[in-house]
Amino acid sequence: MSKIDQPPRLFISYSWSTPDHQQWVLRLATELRESGVDVILDKWDLKEGHDSIGFMESMVTDESVTKVIIVSDKSYATKADVRAGGVGAESQIISAKVYENAKQEKFVAVVPEKEDGKAWLPTFYGKRIYIDLSEAENYAENFERLLRWIYDQPLFQKPEIGARPAFLTEASTVSLGTNTTHRRALDAVKQGKPFAAGAVDEYFRAVSESFERLRIVRESGREFDDQVIENIEAFIPYRNEITQLLMVIAQYNSLPDIELKVHRFLEALLPFLDRPNHVNHYMETDFDNFRFIIHELFLYTIAIFLKYERFEIVQILLSSPYYIHEKVSYGQVGAFGYHVFREYARTLDHRNQRLGLGRLSLTADLLKERSQTSGLDFHQLMQADFILFLRGTQTGERWFPDTLLYASRSYGAFEIFARSVSQKYFDSVKALISVEDKREVGALLLNFKGPQSQLPRWQFDTFNPELLVGYESLCTRN
Repeated sequence: MSKIDQPPRLFISYSWSTPDHQQWVLRLATELRESGVDVILDKWDLKEGHDSIGFMESMVTDESVTKVIIVSDKSYATKADVRAGGVGAESQIISAKVYENAKQEKFVAVVPEKEDGKAWLPTFYGKRIYIDLSEAENYAENFERLLRWIYDQPLFQKPEIGARPAFLTEASTVSLGTNTTHRRALDAVKQGKPFAAGAVDEYFRAVSESFERLRIVRESGREFDDQVIENIEAFIPYRNEITQLLMVIAQYNSLPDIELKVHRFLEALLPFLDRPNHVNHYMETDFDNFRFIIHELFLYTIAIFLKYERFEIVQILLSSPYYIHEKVSYGQVGAFGYHVFREYARTLDHRNQRLGLGRLSLTADLLKERSQTSGLDFHQLMQADFILFLRGTQTGERWFPDTLLYASRSYGAFEIFARSVSQKYFDSVKALISVEDKREVGALLLNFKGPQSQLPRWQFDTFNPELLVGYESLCTRN
């Protein structure tokens, strides 16, 4: 038998307090042996004529004995503290070894009883963690903990250290300085604190006010599309911050008027899609990093609330106008629909051509690649894009669904429509695409058929709306 295959050897130190306690220790030792542990117990291994103190000392010092259990009841703890009897002698030897064992890997106290919720532990054991086997309802769970300790197989394994995130080493890395307000808002929502709404407002305000730090200054001698890619990569940690908070908000469902707070946050980002008032000389592509980032954030927001079936919030975010106090380049002010979050970033097309990437949509590729670190499945983003596209067809909002390039593959109905096989479920989501019944869905789908089709295309690629809706199965059950 190889050393790896050898069972761990374990010695049990305990007090002969009462016959019942001795039987408890014997059962524990038996359970451990049945679990593959080579248990050494005086009742089995100490024979008449043997030196009991010498036997115990050899077990504690023997290098082949990898683990020692101290079964610490009231009797054991008391005798150990006053150095009384065999336990006193054992504890002197064990305590010295415990203090020597800096890693604290060989010795553990097992508590078979408590008094008024307090464990009986010898003074020398100090503040070390013990294993509680005193309660029947938790015995199995804590016995597993004991086995894991014996076999050096903790439940929670420390993962290997990964590679340093690329965005940390990029020269264009930016800091929005929102970590503290993010943690405060996150904890407040999770714990239902009375100041949760204010903490969320504070975080959203901190993000929107810090967005100016993302503005790109063109560097001589550098390709601008390289700067844009570095900038949006540097934003990933903050996108994840925002989406993490939105997920918690969607799940905990405890904040009043949260749809208004999210709406106002998104609205506060819109001025960054255009030139600031003080800038007179600019290129149209100067703001393409903002165009990608804000488009992505809006898409994630809709996807998250759809995922957690907060349809009432989605409906408000899609139906409420977004006020832009001044659209400098075009001299426009006023309220606009959600289509304002999807502005074309020409820089990405330029990059595709400059590097000869040959991609049908670099925007779609980036959205897909970046979703891998977001905590949200890319399929959820495609579903949100599809909802925005269908609703826009009904309401006159022009929304180009970039991610649906990937739906040209063999996708079936998105989850929200697959569940709409139920009439009741369909009734809860139909307003999202601005229809009243299945008949109107059919009429909507006709827009994508024939020579006048309004279906987006990427060269020869497109998607099948009827398939993504699962039209034939809609409303076929109660």
